[in-house]
Amino acid sequence: MSTRRRHTTLMLALMALAALYAGWFINDRHWLATQLVFTVPPLALAIALRLGWHKAAFWSGVLALAWFSHGVMSAWTHPGTRMLALLEVGLALLVILCVSLPGLRARFARRRH
Repeated sequence: MSTRRRHTTLMLALMALAALYAGWFINDRHWLATQLVFTVPPLALAIALRLGWHKAAFWSGVLALAWFSHGVMSAWTHPGTRMLALLEVGLALLVILCVSLPGLRARFARRRH
């Protein structure tokens, strides 16, 4: 996957996470807090990635670990929102894959002698 395609996929995954959180917590009694904690970070990182901030991908990967953990916890403890939680897990894994792909390729590339 080329760098441009990877960044596009990462940006779309971050925007999908933001949309997921915006819809998931729309009726929460602490709406503003949940939007600031869950919706704003992936949206801000997608914008930062689009604007060319070179650390946006790194921070996306770091936060994706928390999003993954939240999704697993929610899937186990809240059966009513299990599908949303599993979607969150899948999107978090996509973010982690997009961020980690260059390092994985470098690590497992054949070495020339």
